Amino acid sequence: MPKTIDNDIGDSEFKLIDHTPGYGSVARYWSHIIQNANEENMGSCPSDPVLVIQAMGRQIGFIPAASRLADPERKMPLQIYLTEAGLSLPELADNVNIQLQKDGRCIVVVSEGFDVGKTTDVKDAFGHSSFGSEKFSVFQHVVNYLNEKGLKARGSARGQVMGTDQRDAIIYASTVDLEEAYKVGQKAVDIAMNDGNGWMATLIRESGFIYNVKYEKVPLEKVALSERFFPKKWISKNRTDVTDEFLQYVKPLIGEDWVSVPMINSRQRFAQFKPIFADKKLPAYEPEAYRK
Repeated sequence: MPKTIDNDIGDSEFKLIDHTPGYGSVARYWSHIIQNANEENMGSCPSDPVLVIQAMGRQIGFIPAASRLADPERKMPLQIYLTEAGLSLPELADNVNIQLQKDGRCIVVVSEGFDVGKTTDVKDAFGHSSFGSEKFSVFQHVVNYLNEKGLKARGSARGQVMGTDQRDAIIYASTVDLEEAYKVGQKAVDIAMNDGNGWMATLIRESGFIYNVKYEKVPLEKVALSERFFPKKWISKNRTDVTDEFLQYVKPLIGEDWVSVPMINSRQRFAQFKPIFADKKLPAYEPEAYRK
């Protein structure tokens, strides 16, 4: 199964897999979160003209890029900083101050992998930098730098990091994503029953004006340990935005309507599975993260 909200599995030509299940929902999440943040920033800008928001994605910028869906006509004073764009902290500060001189406020979406210079970061069990850690938050480095350098507007920069709700807030889920995730799961079961090991279920976008996908399989050796970066052609010339071509790619993934979340006693009703397991045949499993 292709499992990642980061949309970083596959090839740069999007022929092995068009997008991964989960990405459509996190893209929809960021579309709405930035709309909400813009309403806040419009009201608070007399004292807090700059709002910095950190998005998931260590090295791959598909998630922060989706924030442009909140403003496809580019009317907001929104700047997006992908790791792949290669901008520095001083360049970010200069860009923000130019925006402040023009609009009096600025919303900054920054990838958690954005280069803020030499820091003492925190590692997780796999040796990856824990960018969401309280001891290491990219957004806080950016906020501190902007306030120390000085803003071309009255007030100060403030910020926040969006947490795991980026991948678990069901109310922001994409109806398209939910359907595709279910069907690619069906395809995986079909492959397991009829084709055996060595495959990954995949979905490929079909050509045509109307969005549609087909479900296929791809050899594991073609996708194992693959890492698809955000295409350079989808980064704007000023490197603080994404192109309309990217918006055409991502917009069909987020759906046109809200999901229906059933409620019981004012609480969300989630599916509950009874833990029925087959008899164990192998030694007890030890997660890789536990190994020293």
